[in-house]
Amino acid sequence: MNMKKTISTAILATFILLNVQAQKSPVFIADGKAIKGYDPVAFFTESKPVMGQDSLMLQWNGATWYFASRKNLEAFKMDPGQYAPQYGGYCAYGTAQGHKAPTQVETWTILDGKLYFNYNQKVKEVWSKDRPGMIKKADQNWPMIKDKE
Repeated sequence: MNMKKTISTAILATFILLNVQAQKSPVFIADGKAIKGYDPVAFFTESKPVMGQDSLMLQWNGATWYFASRKNLEAFKMDPGQYAPQYGGYCAYGTAQGHKAPTQVETWTILDGKLYFNYNQKVKEVWSKDRPGMIKKADQNWPMIKDKE
């Protein structure tokens, strides 16, 4: 009886461990890079996507972030929450719908000082029709889905 219990406990522990390891990062990572290697600060300062440099990177929130200038890297270091995209860079519309979805850099939007991305331009158009409502739903959903696959 003890042997069965020990085996059951070991199986359960393995399942829990595998389940924890299978969780997705709270940051959308493509090719090992947050925002596909684009500089998060540049969206705010240059109003466009600017590719970061391999020599200017920082580990934050389980992801590697890239920057186009030392000034942008330092600004991010001082206040990452000000520049990091909402919902870890996952699709704002998808988050509002209760799931994570990848994004395209070209779909970026800054609204009320926050950076958002969407799955593609069509999804961005749908999201744009009710941004306040979508953001409210996404804000409610994000804590429940950020660590899930």
